Amino acid sequence: MGQPVAMFEIVSNDHQRAQEFYASLFGWNIQADPAMGGYGLVDTGAGSDALMGGIGPSMAPGDTGVKVYVRVDDLDVFLGRAAELGGVRLVEPTKLPGEYGTFAIFADLDGNPVGLWA
Repeated sequence: MGQPVAMFEIVSNDHQRAQEFYASLFGWNIQADPAMGGYGLVDTGAGSDALMGGIGPSMAPGDTGVKVYVRVDDLDVFLGRAAELGGVRLVEPTKLPGEYGTFAIFADLDGNPVGLWA
């Protein structure tokens, strides 16, 4: 069985505008957390089996856009596999606040950032 896409993320230079846009467009409920710089967790309203999402502020030049996060059991193993296949490690494994786990990001062969989440 393959690894499931578990989360999407939208990063914007104006995250409040982006949150308002997507909430209005799709009827999503977005709860921004001031302790996380205004990063907002997205409830799409599609039920308990729906993908988790987030819309947040840009933290570095070039990080804006949309990315998916794939659920894996071992970030280092998958970062290593990505590198063996020609991918490039962008963000080392980083613990998220609370019980949200750990993430990492690599670039695929075309430079697209792809998140891993454990």
